[in-house]
Formats: sequence, C-alpha cells, structure tokens
Amino acid sequence: MAGKKVNPEAAQELNLEESLAKLEQVMEDLGSPELSLEESFAKYKEGMDLLLKCNQAIDKVEKELMILEENGISDEF
Repeated sequence: MAGKKVNPEAAQELNLEESLAKLEQVMEDLGSPELSLEESFAKYKEGMDLLLKCNQAIDKVEKELMILEENGISDEF
C-alpha cells in the first residue's frame, strides 16, 4: 500500500470520526445482497480509500504523541 494515493472523492475533508463512521456504513452496504458486482466493487474501493485515510490520520497522531513524549510534554498532562 505504500505510495498509494487516496481517491479524491473518498478523501473529502472528513475528520477521523466521520471517516470511520463512513467506513462502517460502507461495510454494512457491502453486506447487502442487493448490490450488483459493479456496485460492490465501487463500495470496496471506497472502503479501501477510507481505510487508508484513517490509517494515515492515526499514524500522524501516533507520531505527534511520540514527539510529545520525547520532549517530556506528556508528563504535564
């Protein structure tokens, strides 16, 4: 997955919580037997794009926390 770009349509300016909620909805939609193969593939791609966006946001927060811990800032909280 390294170097993969996020789909601009799926990468709307959603925060992490909104992205996770949308990802959950996509997963529910994929469970529907009423989706065509094409619709299922589009939902799968949307879900993968959202998952990548969520992972990137979580990685960013983890890096920021590590920096804070290294600088001793987290001891103040």
